[in-house]
Parts: sequence; C-alpha cells; structure tokens
Amino acid sequence: MSNTVKNKRKIATDLAHFGEQREAHKGAVVSPIFQTSLFTFKDWDAISEAFDHRTESYIYSRGNNPTVTLAQQKIAKLAGGERALLFGSGMAAISAAVLHCVTNGGHVVAVNNIYGPSNNLFYTYLREKMNLSVTFVDGTDISHFEAAIQQNTELIYLESPASGIFSLQDIKAVTQLAKSRGIKTIIDNTWATPYYQKPLTMGVDLEVHSCSKYLGGHSDVVAGVVIGSEERIKTIQVREYEWLGGRIAPMDAWLITRSLQTLPSRLRTISANAMRVAEYLEQHPKIKKVHYPGLKSFGQYELGQKQMTGYTGLMSLQLDTEDLNKIKSFFNGLEIFKIGVSWGGHESLVYALAISYVKEMNEEQFAKTGLSYGDMRISVGLEDVDDLIADLGQALEVI
Repeated sequence: MSNTVKNKRKIATDLAHFGEQREAHKGAVVSPIFQTSLFTFKDWDAISEAFDHRTESYIYSRGNNPTVTLAQQKIAKLAGGERALLFGSGMAAISAAVLHCVTNGGHVVAVNNIYGPSNNLFYTYLREKMNLSVTFVDGTDISHFEAAIQQNTELIYLESPASGIFSLQDIKAVTQLAKSRGIKTIIDNTWATPYYQKPLTMGVDLEVHSCSKYLGGHSDVVAGVVIGSEERIKTIQVREYEWLGGRIAPMDAWLITRSLQTLPSRLRTISANAMRVAEYLEQHPKIKKVHYPGLKSFGQYELGQKQMTGYTGLMSLQLDTEDLNKIKSFFNGLEIFKIGVSWGGHESLVYALAISYVKEMNEEQFAKTGLSYGDMRISVGLEDVDDLIADLGQALEVI
C-alpha cells in the first residue's frame, strides 16, 4: 500500500492497524502480551548501547515494554500527539504531568470543578510538600484566567468539560494566553476522549486521561496516560515515570489496545444513547436541570460545537427536590443504572457526587463546585436506550 493511501486513513482504521507488527508475530491478528520483567542482551556493547538510548530501548519493563509501546503509539496517533506514556492509574499520569511542570514555591491556576483527587493534589498535597499555591477559577471566561495569573504562575490546569456540571473552557484562548506568559498547560481530556476533542492541536502542552474510562471502556483496567511532544514525554519518561515507578502492567496495556480498536463504534452508540437520555430528562417535570454539553440548551453549547466533534455518555441531573429521603429513594430505586464511582464502561452507572465530595473537600471548596445532594451523575452505557429511559422513569416516580 502506498504512503499516500496510508496518510488518508481514518482514525478508526488506524486504531485497528496502526503500530501492529503482525508479520513479526507469525501473522497473529491480536498482538502478543510481552509478560516479562526484563530483556537480555548478547554482550557488553549491546546493553551499553541500550542505556545510551533508554527512552527507545527495551531493558526493564519499568521503562519500556513492547505491549505497552503499541498501546502508547495508538493513543498518540488518536490524540494527534508525538508521543504518549501510559501509567498504572489516571492519578499517576496526572501527578507525573503536574510535577513535570511545577517547582517549589510555584503557583497554579486550575478550574473549580476538576476531578476530586486532582483538586486535593493541588490544594493539599503539593501545598504542604512544595509550598505550591493554587487559585481555582470558574474558567468559563478567559478573563478568569487573566485575573488569576501571578508572577510565579507556572501552570494552568484545565478539565473541559469539567467534572460535575461539565462547564467548558475556551481551550485555544487559554493556551494562547498561557504561551504569551510562558506558562505551561495541562488538560484532563477524559470526558471527551481524543476521538471527540483534540486539545494538543489547540496548543495544550500535555493531555492527560484516565484510561479506566472510555479508552479502556470495559471496566476491567485501571490506567492513565500523558500525551504530548516527543521532548516533553521523553523528559517525563526518564524522570517522573522511572523515578516514581508509576508504570503500567503489560496485561493492562494489552486490554487498552483491545479497547482502542472498538472505541469509535462504542462512542457512537454511547453518544446516541446519551442524547436520547438527556433529552428525556430535560423535559421531565421532576428534573430541575440537566448538565450535558450536547444539549442545545447547554449554556456553552456553541463553544462545545467549536471544540468537540461529538459528545460522550457522562452527564448530571439535578432532582427537583431537597428532600434527602426522596433523593436517596431515587438513587436506590434505579435497577439498570448500577451504583458506582467510575464511568465510561459498557454499563450504565449512577453516582451522587456529594457522597465523596463532602469527604474530599472542605465546605468552601464544595460550595464552589455548585453541587448539592440532589445532583446525580449518570454514565450512559451500551444497553438498549429504551430500557435506560424506562429505568429512570420508574425511579423518578418517588420524587
């Protein structure tokens, strides 16, 4: 096949075939798992040469592993990045990316509604360990970031759509502001995935994901990834990745490769299901508000249309009651939507964010999220959408 044809391939085709070395593996359509801790060498010079090129060589699986490399290549291709680095969890990836960007006594600007553990990383851990200060902003207007920047600001941390109410940031505007001030940018792009949103093409320095969500997609793997330029990722690889030891197991990387090959099909179905569910909830008399960027009633719908090419299955709803007993009855009354803290798998889930947020944040932080006990997060999966709507309907009868 000519290079011209290969360059015109769609991403769904690349996810199925890019990086595969089937001829080297006796034609196996599924790549093997290199379940090994180390790799051996024929002599002194060979292993010495490998250490001279450690970011490319296979020496010890805390560094590189062929199974992990394949998954990383596919993710980088999907995101439009030069290189990707997989970690043992989303927080391991986020922590490595952040530590790469900040120094002792520095300052970070972050949006209010970021993932709870990410919030605590800035607000508690790094403040205590590195005297790092953080300013949380609403982030729906570029002026929020401009006003928050200080002389020692080193990083702007984005999450678009953000957790809970799924507010958006103007990614291109923020990255232009950051670059003009010499500030690095990181975005958690887990919600949209690189299939529906490509922040690296909008100027973001590092993109992070929890691969436990849509990139894994089957609720059977815990992993994270950092994507960026060749130079940045290689630096993280020989420092934060190797020194902190947040490596991913070959089996987990293999599961991610398997899942990437079905990502476009899964997301198309999930997106269609989620839109039907969001539209149903929006017109329901017992629902006060639905937060879902795909709805035309969403306050930042136009920005979402500009930055994203599609929408995934995570949304939140606000029940039209403050009666905690009724809220719990709805929550407990769902049958198909299972109760669980994660999302992005094949199954539909429900979670009340306040359950963990009030444990992870102080009252001031929780108040800034704009959430209440009546706010529910639902992850729409691959079940029949009519069954999902019927399940929500019967549970809402208690309100």
